[in-house]
Amino acid sequence: MRIRLFAAVAALCLSFGAEARTVRWSASGDPNTMDPHSQNVGTVTMVLQQVYDALIQRTRTLGLGPGLATRWEQVEPNRWRFHLREGVRFHEGQAFTSDDVVFSITRAKQPTSNFGIYVDTIESAVAVDPLTVDIITRVPDPILPNKIASVFIMSRGWSEANGAARPQNTRQREELHTTRNTNGTGAFRLSLREPDVRTVLTRNADWWGWREEGTGNVTEIVFRPIASDATRIAALLSGEVDFVMDPPLQDLQRLRAAPGVGVLEGPEVRTIFLAMDVARPELLYSDVRGRNPLADLRVRRALYQAIDIQAIQRVTMRGQSLPTGTLFPEQVNGYVREEDVRLPFDAARARALLAEAGYPNGFEITLDCPNNRYINDEQICQAIASMWTRVGIRTRLNAMPLGPFFAKIQREDTSVYLFGWGVPTLDALYSFQSLLASRAGGQQGDGIWNYGGYSNPAMDALINRMRTETGDARQDAIRQALHIFREDVPLIPLHHQMIPWALRTSITIPHMANNQPYFRWAVVN
Repeated sequence: MRIRLFAAVAALCLSFGAEARTVRWSASGDPNTMDPHSQNVGTVTMVLQQVYDALIQRTRTLGLGPGLATRWEQVEPNRWRFHLREGVRFHEGQAFTSDDVVFSITRAKQPTSNFGIYVDTIESAVAVDPLTVDIITRVPDPILPNKIASVFIMSRGWSEANGAARPQNTRQREELHTTRNTNGTGAFRLSLREPDVRTVLTRNADWWGWREEGTGNVTEIVFRPIASDATRIAALLSGEVDFVMDPPLQDLQRLRAAPGVGVLEGPEVRTIFLAMDVARPELLYSDVRGRNPLADLRVRRALYQAIDIQAIQRVTMRGQSLPTGTLFPEQVNGYVREEDVRLPFDAARARALLAEAGYPNGFEITLDCPNNRYINDEQICQAIASMWTRVGIRTRLNAMPLGPFFAKIQREDTSVYLFGWGVPTLDALYSFQSLLASRAGGQQGDGIWNYGGYSNPAMDALINRMRTETGDARQDAIRQALHIFREDVPLIPLHHQMIPWALRTSITIPHMANNQPYFRWAVVN
């Protein structure tokens, strides 16, 4: 009891006393919502995972550890039981109970949620008692804990009182209370939200984790989106900001040599690729009329083989990428090295394939690209546009900030676009189901990011096997799906992203392969 009292007093002193520690953090883009079930994108999660907890938390090695649930077990093939943590309160004072878990799981299943991929197999959540919840699935789900680790828990009473019982509909540009306000149980609470200007988080002295896993001493986080690379780096070098998540690759050597600044580097569980509209009868933003050239495998292979990925790695990415021919990196369960083989760069073969497909003179196309989401994203698109144009596919580049970019592709107002895909579950099913499952008639979460309209019954059958099978049978389904991916070219893989973080040497923080900064573990000296 005395130890708990001391920990609580120490936390309060850190929050309000002379030992305050502020981290001024910056990245190129700003979250487009504070709703924890609306947008399943990294720019939103990087802020909200400081504020909200899940039943299961990711550890420093991206394993699974206790969160709002202290333990869990599969009591029946279709039933998981979660034992909840006692004494937890939301930031606005409400007691955390099983009713909040039932509400949050149900909310994540709503049509306006972008988190259906994590709750797709769930039939219902049932409160057994105030601190016990059963999650009942339609079919056995061998990776349910991996999914639940990405579902944030909200206060039912607060959400309903503020008209936010369902997630914000960002496609319709809807504004809810949750667009700008939060009420989590996490290590930090939202104290100020000025979209595209700054977001301020302050330490939650009552967070349960300070007693168990929190070694950090950060008391305040001030996040400032700075779109200009030069301005963002100048702010770091001058001491105006302390931590930059996305330093330009061309500045890394200068940053390594700068006094008081360090660079943390490592591979990210994120693959950069090109997605294509393969479903429309007539392609948008093209001079081809009455047909869709991207529906032809020969054209997709021509686009693929026109890309000199080694030149992109060497020049555009300055060596900070891992070229790939597959859907996800080796940290993901299901990776098969034999299927990680690219079609070779061959401009002559690309021209020949276009001619075989009936486009001897090529055609025009528009490539949509974010300019502040992935490392050197616009530069990658510039290089690809030039390479495609050289083989006859006259490419117009349409680069834009991530907010309008995401809105555009989610309206399916695109022909070809650059995209990056992380795998928070660290399991192959997440990528296949989100990106390649048929959208029509599928389960919740199927094709949720399949805006190119790819549909292949053989692929769908293998994805269905991945949902429920285990062991060698499941791995065989993944291997077959990876082979179809390589042969059918529904997407054009480019590389796995390497992630550098630049920060003041006074800050210590674990460099995470999911590109998420966990400030609960950060120490400011």
